[in-house]
Amino acid sequence: MTTKPSKKVDLFIDNLSAPIKEIAIRLREIVFETSPDIQEKIKWGMPSYIENGMVCYIQTAKNHVNFGFYFGAILTDRDSLLEGTGKKMRHIKIKKIEDIQQDQYAALIQEAIELET
Repeated sequence: MTTKPSKKVDLFIDNLSAPIKEIAIRLREIVFETSPDIQEKIKWGMPSYIENGMVCYIQTAKNHVNFGFYFGAILTDRDSLLEGTGKKMRHIKIKKIEDIQQDQYAALIQEAIELET
């Protein structure tokens, strides 16, 4: 089963301004490239990705995007990318599209999916 992008997320991203919009689009592409079966929904006012359970989210702010993981605290963060001190959630703060590290993000997404199976 291959998932199609959500029209609600399309609208969410269309209403963002540069450079936040470009960052969100690239993160979304990485999520779909990593797992063609992932489900995309708006949850808690932001794009969220689900496959066998909650995987990750894209939370936009005025000057950055948080690419978050619902159970990031238990992920193997080899490159020390994840920030946060909560019990479960962690995020990566992205201010410029050049800061995106596709391979590292894909590894985190894949691990988050595997945790849920």
